[in-house]
Amino acid sequence: MLLTLDQLNAAKPQDALALLDGLYEHSPWIAEAALQQRPFQSLAQLKALLAKVVTQAPREAQLSLIRAHPELAGKAMVSQNLTAESTNEQNKAGLTNCSPDEFAKLQQLNADYKAKFGWPFILAVRGPRGTGLSRAEIIASFERRLHGHPDFELQECLRHIHRIAEIRLNDKFGVSPTLGNDVWDWQEQLAEFSEPGYAEQGQLTVTYLSDAHRACAERIRGWMLDCGLDSVFIDAVGNVVGRYEALDSTQTNNTKNDSYSPLPDKGQKPKTSEKSQTLLTGSHYDTVRNGGKYDGRLGIFVPMACVRELHRAGRRLPFAIELVAFAEEEGQRFKATFLGSGALTGDFQAHWLDQLDADGVSMLSAMQSAGLCPSGDTTAALQAIAALKRDPAQYLGFVEVHIEQGPVLNALNLPLGIVTAINASVRYLGEVTGLASHAGTTPMGQRQDAACAVAELALYLEQRAAQDGDSVATMGQLQVPNGSINVVPGRCNFSLDLRAPSDQQRDALEADVRAHLAQICQRRGVFYQLQETMRVSAAPSAPAWQQRWESAVASLGVPVYSLPSGAGHDAMKLHEVMPQAMLFVRGQNAGISHNPLESTTSDDMQLAVEAFARLLALVAGDADWVKDD
Repeated sequence: MLLTLDQLNAAKPQDALALLDGLYEHSPWIAEAALQQRPFQSLAQLKALLAKVVTQAPREAQLSLIRAHPELAGKAMVSQNLTAESTNEQNKAGLTNCSPDEFAKLQQLNADYKAKFGWPFILAVRGPRGTGLSRAEIIASFERRLHGHPDFELQECLRHIHRIAEIRLNDKFGVSPTLGNDVWDWQEQLAEFSEPGYAEQGQLTVTYLSDAHRACAERIRGWMLDCGLDSVFIDAVGNVVGRYEALDSTQTNNTKNDSYSPLPDKGQKPKTSEKSQTLLTGSHYDTVRNGGKYDGRLGIFVPMACVRELHRAGRRLPFAIELVAFAEEEGQRFKATFLGSGALTGDFQAHWLDQLDADGVSMLSAMQSAGLCPSGDTTAALQAIAALKRDPAQYLGFVEVHIEQGPVLNALNLPLGIVTAINASVRYLGEVTGLASHAGTTPMGQRQDAACAVAELALYLEQRAAQDGDSVATMGQLQVPNGSINVVPGRCNFSLDLRAPSDQQRDALEADVRAHLAQICQRRGVFYQLQETMRVSAAPSAPAWQQRWESAVASLGVPVYSLPSGAGHDAMKLHEVMPQAMLFVRGQNAGISHNPLESTTSDDMQLAVEAFARLLALVAGDADWVKDD
């Protein structure tokens, strides 16, 4: 019999503990402590409380929990001494059907891992989708994590234990993250399109107006139509724009509206209702080279799932929803960035059309080949792009869902986070010039070592940014041109990337870094030059929209956690013309992004869809159409 929250909340303590038996391997103390917090508002709240119990437990208790788990394809499996839950999980991953070579490999990995860390390797083998990882994926994860730091690896084992418990809890309650699975599947299917040279290696690369990029646009366009958006078209820069129109004065939400607008021609602006405003949402579908499947794309498919559910229910809202899959955000093929969202704000620079890619193809030529500007005429292209500029008066605001692209939510075992601001940033390219001299004959006190000066600055960046708590500073490039092993460096090139949640905080960080660089160079007798290459103002979330995200997340029973975004997003561009706010979704593998290991779970995506639905209900002032968990 499947379990219900009402049943769990009403059960006597020992009965309730028995109902949660098997969640955490041979460790009933976790469920026992979490049950003290009854009644539970939602399954998501129960999951969060269980994780919190483990987080607050002493290290020895955490180690005992890890050691209570069996090895993968280990002795317990061979002797059939696994718990029923572990047996089911290892069966789903096919570990009971290992080839002799795979079995031998896993045995050696088990031995190597335990020798290094002192506890068994833990992996949620049913995976982010819940359907099971392949044996090749399991072995690859094993090999990668074998090289991790013990402190990190202990926490990573606990995170996988929480994922195992989450899936077991779903099974007990008969709950499936159906909408999250759909979002997962859309992303997997879209990742089938990748560019030559990368696709053959199983790598994902989709740059602006490549064949893979255009195929993605057509696939997204088809899905939007399938999900019930009233009109969908590809605009003059390649954005895929879908609209779900507002409730008309002649309609009611008790009947399904099957009166759809015709599909506009490419370049035509979407219709806007004179009686209602529009909520704008979306994200980008281009990728970095050899990137992940979720960066940007998650923010297309989460709202798409919500619109589909509205359409299926025959419901309209008092405002229209405009969903935009932005064509470009990453700046990979051409130097222009935020090209897709910038066109909507009127910030498309005419000279971008003349930019050349690595093969000497201009942006205008690429647009012509893609059918965005059939004539290939610069004036015609610029006129069509200028027509994409949105009137802010017609919009309520812009909201974006995005994978976090960082480790914060992952480390805190939290599925969702509300963005307070997109960080301000400034970038420099710098050069320090000293005096190249003989490494063997130049005394240490008489050197003018350019590299040491830059190295000293790199350490200062680390210390100074940490003083603010939420500032970050990076020296991503450090090079000694024509350096030799036996020559004191006379020249050193470097980069600076400084970010903070506000312009004021960034400017203070920048001033201190520049002042310290000057002091270092004066003391060492070297000289420096700095060239500013980028400066972007912070984009603080609109308080009212941030509060709506907070209320939406709280209604799910999920802890409300706020954090700044260190990465740039399309919301940063829309912030220039309308209020904006973002929701982050936890990333797996320490939140890594711009990397094939970028991942999140269907359960977390389910919560993102539910939070988006509740946000819509809050804006509409009518939560009746949002079903309770």
